[in-house]
Amino acid sequence: MADVETAQRALRCLDLTDLTDNCTDHAIDVLCQKARDPRGPVAAVCVWPQFVTRARDVLRGSPVRIATVVNFPAGGEDVERVMEDTKEALSDGANEIDLVLPYEAVRRGDLATASDMVSAIRDIVDQGRLLKVILETGKLVDPALIETASHLSIEAGADFIKTSTGKTPVSATPEAAEIMLNVIKASGRPVGLKPSGGIRTSDDAALYLALADRIMGAGWATPKTFRIGASSVYDALIATIEGRKGPTSAGTY
Repeated sequence: MADVETAQRALRCLDLTDLTDNCTDHAIDVLCQKARDPRGPVAAVCVWPQFVTRARDVLRGSPVRIATVVNFPAGGEDVERVMEDTKEALSDGANEIDLVLPYEAVRRGDLATASDMVSAIRDIVDQGRLLKVILETGKLVDPALIETASHLSIEAGADFIKTSTGKTPVSATPEAAEIMLNVIKASGRPVGLKPSGGIRTSDDAALYLALADRIMGAGWATPKTFRIGASSVYDALIATIEGRKGPTSAGTY
């Protein structure tokens, strides 16, 4: 069960997200105000590319970073297009790029196509900015494929590997996160993990933190190495911090 300390830790590792199809400027303003809450602040906001400039302006002077998504959510294979989208997002003020791996290429055994995409975007995301690679583990399904995608992404230069877009029926699972953490540990590289999608309660967040502590060691999971990609979990974490009853892992109150 999540306690106040765990909830505070999760809040600071949160990538507070709005990737809804009907997102508006007002929604971004609300998101950014939440992100700056003194009980956090959260690590980053994650928004559509067209809202990066808005988020940058609202968060000016804040330590909250701005993440955006490219090749999202389909994980296509047009490297040139994704490169252009990435350059534009960085120019607009994004600090972090969440790139969807061409996971269908991985499924059919075309690892070079997937690796080339990550490497190309890695070359653009520089100057202390982060590249998070979304594996879409709910589509890869097979543990061996999840392990392969993790290795491939790390070798090609990912700063983080991320479970999911949140746009598929199966998003983050502890089973996928455990595979990814074990690959990170074996790599010996300073790569982070971002479970994303379907994380709605303080207990959900605590589960992934506990998993990271068990595999990587206590204290490893900080905003530099661990993020939680979520939108609805924010209110649950605040409720836990304030001693109020929030939603349970079953989604009830």
